[in-house]
Amino acid sequence: MAKSNGKPEIEPTPLDLEHELPPAEEDGFVEAESQPTEAPKTEAALAEDELTKLKAERDALLDRLARQQAEFENARKRASREQREFKEFAVADAVLSLLPALDSLDNATKVTADAGDLRAGVELIRKQLHDALARMGVSSVAAMGEIFDPHVHQAVETVETAAAPENQILEELQRGYKIKNRLLRPAMVRVARNPKSGA
Repeated sequence: MAKSNGKPEIEPTPLDLEHELPPAEEDGFVEAESQPTEAPKTEAALAEDELTKLKAERDALLDRLARQQAEFENARKRASREQREFKEFAVADAVLSLLPALDSLDNATKVTADAGDLRAGVELIRKQLHDALARMGVSSVAAMGEIFDPHVHQAVETVETAAAPENQILEELQRGYKIKNRLLRPAMVRVARNPKSGA
């Protein structure tokens, strides 16, 4: 070693290129300064974290419940509105089928005719009404001569007679009607009570 300026001169060591590491790749990673390690959380801190998570979960569930309730209420209102509109259209269709009979009644009140023509006109209007009701699925309840059925007949009076069997309908006072298989109005009838048949 040679001395210059009073300091010893150090010879540089040759580089070991065989064992040198390759240069770092450009991946955007910046080495962070070393952070001091956190002290382990205490039981109170862990409980606080758990409480925070539970509150967030509760709030999310309450929000979801509120949305579901609003959706249900909207669906209920929509179904109610659609049902109301359907009823209005159904009534409109029924009224439309009854209008020809009403037109015939209007025309009958304008014409002066004898009793035979008037009866024929009323019979025509009656037929128009029955046809309109039949198109809507309405049919009359059989009564005259039938055995009394409390499901479709309403007894207004019982008449003692030996000329008819017990519980046979003697007279129909008001016709009963069904729509499809559902009773709209029972037939009002007089029913036979035969003292000889069962007593």
